[in-house]
Amino acid sequence: MFLHISIGRAAVGAALMLPVTVIALAAEPRSAVTAQEPQMRVLVAEGSELILRSDGEQPLLVRGLASKERRLQRLQVRLLNGHLTLADGSAARDASLRISTTDPRGIWLGRRRYRGDLLLMVRSGRILAINQLGIETYLPSVVGSEMPAKWPLAALQAQAVAARTYALRQRGRKPDFDVKATVSSQVYKGMESETPRTREAVATTRSLVLVHGGRLINAVFHSSSGGSTEPSGEVWQNQLPYLVSVQDHDQHSPVHRWNQRFEAKDLRRRFEETGGVERLSVLTTSSTGRVRSARIQGPLGSLVLSGRQLRQRLGLKSTMVSFSLLKGDAGTADESVDPVDQDSQPPSQLIGLWRDSASGISARGPLSSPSLSAPLSPSTSPGRSSGTRGDAIVLEASGQGYGHGVGMSQWGAHGLASQGADFREILRHYYRGATIRPYQPSDDPSVAFSTGSEPALMG
Repeated sequence: MFLHISIGRAAVGAALMLPVTVIALAAEPRSAVTAQEPQMRVLVAEGSELILRSDGEQPLLVRGLASKERRLQRLQVRLLNGHLTLADGSAARDASLRISTTDPRGIWLGRRRYRGDLLLMVRSGRILAINQLGIETYLPSVVGSEMPAKWPLAALQAQAVAARTYALRQRGRKPDFDVKATVSSQVYKGMESETPRTREAVATTRSLVLVHGGRLINAVFHSSSGGSTEPSGEVWQNQLPYLVSVQDHDQHSPVHRWNQRFEAKDLRRRFEETGGVERLSVLTTSSTGRVRSARIQGPLGSLVLSGRQLRQRLGLKSTMVSFSLLKGDAGTADESVDPVDQDSQPPSQLIGLWRDSASGISARGPLSSPSLSAPLSPSTSPGRSSGTRGDAIVLEASGQGYGHGVGMSQWGAHGLASQGADFREILRHYYRGATIRPYQPSDDPSVAFSTGSEPALMG
């Protein structure tokens, strides 16, 4: 296991002055601690050409060239006949290059700086840039990318433990990298997203993970559930014992209530198969009222979609939503449809996420600004539908929450922390029955609690 050190509040400031890898027992050599810390491989960029540079006069060390190691302050790498090639014509000896630095200011790749090493490799005609670094060095940026650093420390600590658990569970699942730096995994923006408070949140929870049945849990999270979280089995293939519905504490979230409208022209673009929307029928809902399936009827035919597909088509913030079809000329509502739920998240200035992290679900289409004062349409039972007989149709969606609703609600974590809960209480509330303890080799993610539903979680 890598070491877990409990750091008192008085010692936090001093501890944060040191690199994460040296926060250890005095008797433990630094090399041993570093060796025991799990390493992450994060896909941070891909393309046909990448530009890297040092942050100052100290050069980068480039390994893997056909000639020899080189020290460069800037390198432009492109694909030439399927090989990694520098601007001066130097080519990679094999299919990869490793770029490293001893400069604590990191390596610039495009507009972001990264700690650790960058490994460049060719896959499917693209250059992949993989950031390789220790888990405890990776996490301060993740926490700062996923939550505002000014939030209560307990919320940041809960995010750190959930993000650590999620990342370690993904190790070794793919041949070239473990996680992506986007919402397909969890957001990671490099050194610019680190702050003293996110480093404190990581250092004071060092090595702690969530386990159930002796294995790392699938610690998914979302922005705001809209009142109650969703059981995993209602969104994905399997119902996990620790991902059940619980009361949320996100009433203060700016997306606890929201409203979106879609004009007839927009609906014809989003539903080309049906030629627009004349009637929308919610067929089934989940136990918390989120839309599981719906039928769209238009002049060219009908289409049945899952709640997630409907959310993607409309760019909704969640599937906990009700619909009304309005006549555009009169502006009057016909019959309203069920409240339902889908996946999405709050504006970027409010939180690092604006899609669902730790789930891989990203909504398509523009997201309109939420109207926080708009009331919800009255709910009806599945099977009811809304429709009009006019040509000018406006679809109104009134919903709650932002995200798939499974696991920890980030706004709920903020709410609980504001009420005085510590990070352990927050995590135990959202991941029922999970234990919080230091990571151990027996938590090997390659054998971690397989549910048979990972592809669905990532799509």
